[in-house]
Amino acid sequence: MSDTTPPPQDFAATVEQLETIVERLESGELSLEDALTAFEQGVKLTRDAQQRLDSAELKVRALSEDSEGRLNVAPFAGFENPMDAAEDEGTDTRPNKSPDKSKDKSKETPPW
Repeated sequence: MSDTTPPPQDFAATVEQLETIVERLESGELSLEDALTAFEQGVKLTRDAQQRLDSAELKVRALSEDSEGRLNVAPFAGFENPMDAAEDEGTDTRPNKSPDKSKDKSKETPPW
């Protein structure tokens, strides 16, 4: 192996390469030396993929945060409304406020 760093590849190619390495390792047909080399290559690819994911997460956060550091909810493709996306994900995007019961007296039961 040379010490030169190969040009970066896209994330999908990295994942595909990792899957190929895992298949080769799981086959049990590699010699110990070849298995160690494949494992080392897999670790490097995993670290590269993790760095790419971390970088992408930081970019998304930077683009999604308002000036006070709160995350803005933006709809994903296929969802017209952020609340629809949150319901599908099982999350609640509503502000963390308790409803003010003094404002809406119309739904209270009468005292009799």
